[in-house]
Amino acid sequence: MLMSAVAGGDQDALRVLYERHAAVMLRLIRRLTQNQGVAEECLQESWLAVWQSAATFRGEAPVRSWLLGVARRQAHNRLRKASLTTVELNDSTDAADTAPGVEEQVLAQARAEQVADAIRDLPEHLREVLVLVLVEELPYQEVAAALDIPVGTVKSRMSHARKRLAAVLTTVSERVGER
Repeated sequence: MLMSAVAGGDQDALRVLYERHAAVMLRLIRRLTQNQGVAEECLQESWLAVWQSAATFRGEAPVRSWLLGVARRQAHNRLRKASLTTVELNDSTDAADTAPGVEEQVLAQARAEQVADAIRDLPEHLREVLVLVLVEELPYQEVAAALDIPVGTVKSRMSHARKRLAAVLTTVSERVGER
């Protein structure tokens, strides 16, 4: 078992774990931090934590779930320490793509942005579950293990997240229909 080898100080085993799981960990952290540089630092901190705490892995959940839990905790620790800064949209250096396109493409992009905004606006506990289930495609059992919550709570949070997103999509569709 790789985790036992890592707990015993086997760097090759850690490298294998990294190759298998770093990408999914980075995607999760990236969605939590919204900043690529911070996400990469959190990923490094996560792997350091894995190296230092591999002996605490009890095998009650899949390794991937345990690793995602470590990554999530590292991201939360980092975010608690960081101060949030906001930028007015007019002051943003990221300019929207203003290239002309077909009306359907513009409407589709507007809907996608509304959905992305709605996901970002979800409370953190709902957003985490939604990302792990829909983006990372983890089964509820693994999400529960990664977040250290009961499976029923995962189901409940998914239900609440879906309802909120459905409300946003309905509003967006109504606005598009008014045009």
